[in-house]
Amino acid sequence: MKTTFGRRTRILAATTATAGLALVAGCSSDDDGGSGNGTKTAAGGVELVKAGQLTTCTHLPYPPFQSEIDGKVQGFDVALIDLVADDLGVEQQIVDQPFENFKTGGSLNAGQCDLAAAGMTITEERKKNVDFSDPYFEATQAVLADKDSGITSFAGLKGKKVGAQAQTTGEDYAKSKGLNPVSFESSDAVLNGLRTGQVDAVVIDYPVVQGWLKDKANADAFEVAEQINTGEQYGFTMKKGNDKLREAINKALADAKSDGTYKKIYEQWIGPYDESAASASPSAS
Repeated sequence: MKTTFGRRTRILAATTATAGLALVAGCSSDDDGGSGNGTKTAAGGVELVKAGQLTTCTHLPYPPFQSEIDGKVQGFDVALIDLVADDLGVEQQIVDQPFENFKTGGSLNAGQCDLAAAGMTITEERKKNVDFSDPYFEATQAVLADKDSGITSFAGLKGKKVGAQAQTTGEDYAKSKGLNPVSFESSDAVLNGLRTGQVDAVVIDYPVVQGWLKDKANADAFEVAEQINTGEQYGFTMKKGNDKLREAINKALADAKSDGTYKKIYEQWIGPYDESAASASPSAS
């Protein structure tokens, strides 16, 4: 797996107490990081790629799960992984890189990050390359269309210009139904494609659409033609065999669901609380 990326890799401070962004050319697995004692072993015996920090790979932006707001990376995924970092006695640091790099396990295997958090759907194909945490979010796909497009359902996309984010299950779903979607690198690019008329509609995760429609300009121009229940669940990923980190993540998720923290984070970033989001069954190992 190549470790040279198409754009500059960024290490981004994710904790709410950290101001600004630290920009670097890459992430090296032999750098002890900011820990005073230089150890890479955190609470519970979890081995870290950098001392004193839990390094998370993601692909920005992907609101409401992770995006840069007021100079800090924030979002639903970020807040949940901050809970894991707190349990481990370290701080979360985020590495921004192409989705494909960590979806295939390459970044994890190369020691560039401990885990990946990117609104990633749990699939059998992806399980061949990475291990998943328990599900933390029940996801659906949505068709968002220009109000003047005449599109009122997924079936209405036939013969239309359709956009999707590359390497996502939204793109996969569109292709599985016989469409040939225009692929965009990021969710921002997907929205821009819709705004500029490059496409008539897009297929993307519904929570992302919810975030877009909070903007009045978007709500005035676009509408949800259909919400599609594809049975998707999101999970965090780590290198195969990293059982201690997987267990630490699962414990933090379970604790957050039982003590109400998950509900608060959900309402902050997603919207009105959906009980099913917290009752997702653990993923098969």
